[in-house]
Amino acid sequence: MPRYQAKPIKEAGKQYYVSAEGMRVPSVTTILNATKPPEDWDRLMNWKQQVGASQAAQITQTASRRGTGTHRQIQRYLEGKEVACSETVLPYWESVLPVLSAVEQVRLVEGLVVHDKLRYGGVVDCVASYEGVPCVCEWKTADKPKRSLERLYDYPLQMVAYWGAVNRLYDLDLQNALLVVALPHQPAEVFWFEQAAIAQYWQQWEARVEQYWRRMGYFR
Repeated sequence: MPRYQAKPIKEAGKQYYVSAEGMRVPSVTTILNATKPPEDWDRLMNWKQQVGASQAAQITQTASRRGTGTHRQIQRYLEGKEVACSETVLPYWESVLPVLSAVEQVRLVEGLVVHDKLRYGGVVDCVASYEGVPCVCEWKTADKPKRSLERLYDYPLQMVAYWGAVNRLYDLDLQNALLVVALPHQPAEVFWFEQAAIAQYWQQWEARVEQYWRRMGYFR
């Protein structure tokens, strides 16, 4: 699929995109952070208090580097490039590799997508087929298994936001999505979303987008 062109910009630590037509939209992450429920903020603050501010910052930075490295490794693999792996990323790469063996017909990797109606943008990890079924793919890393959808927190909303943008931007009708959590020294967790589940998460995502724009003083 052809790559969509837009300019990424950061303002006050928040990510936005500006299209060639001049449309400026917030990123999916910017919207999710701005509309995070109070209980999620409380959970985050409690964790920071338990481990200490400096330790929390170090853990967050390590997780960010780990996630970025794993994404790059997966991207190189899906694009057919050399896949020599760093020691830091290797446990997560070995975890996710068996899942990637079932990913075929790759159509887009790390592609910028924008939803012009709801006005948001972001970078989708992958559009491909998993076990023969076309879908949007989202890659995550974690130190411990999530085990349930509830413990994925906003990950499904992020995934479904990209799903909606991909379908609208490229005039597709993808009805499935794949969310994979790579884990060190154990098989990756695979969460498969079909149409009914996606519809529920899409409603939640639309509500978060509406909430965001209302806070910004924009009423659709």
